Amino acid sequence: MSSDHASTPEPTEPTPEAAPAHTEPAAPKSPKSSKAPKTPESAVKFTRTAALWSALVLGFLILILLLVFVIQNDTPVDIVLLGWKLHQVQLGVTILLAAIAGGLLTFAVATTRILQLRLAAKKNLKAGL
Repeated sequence: MSSDHASTPEPTEPTPEAAPAHTEPAAPKSPKSSKAPKTPESAVKFTRTAALWSALVLGFLILILLLVFVIQNDTPVDIVLLGWKLHQVQLGVTILLAAIAGGLLTFAVATTRILQLRLAAKKNLKAGL
């Protein structure tokens, strides 16, 4: 007696082709389970005082560079501006004064814009927007 039962295998285990196509990625390990030692946070944080100190140091470095610039550019020049006449002014001082005037002009324009934005923000806050 021959058995046809052996020629038709019954699926007992899922085959790799029958596995679902979409598998969820493994969940990342939590940092607590890692063996690496946790680095402690710094007890000293960056504060406003530290920022002020850094700004002062940077400002002094810039002043030293400006002083060297003025000393090296000591060629006398004549300046005529809107009827004002300045004779025999050092070139370095002239350029430094022009840079300061440009900075003050920029400061004035920026201050005006900031005030405009503050007024608009107050108006929107009162309107409930």
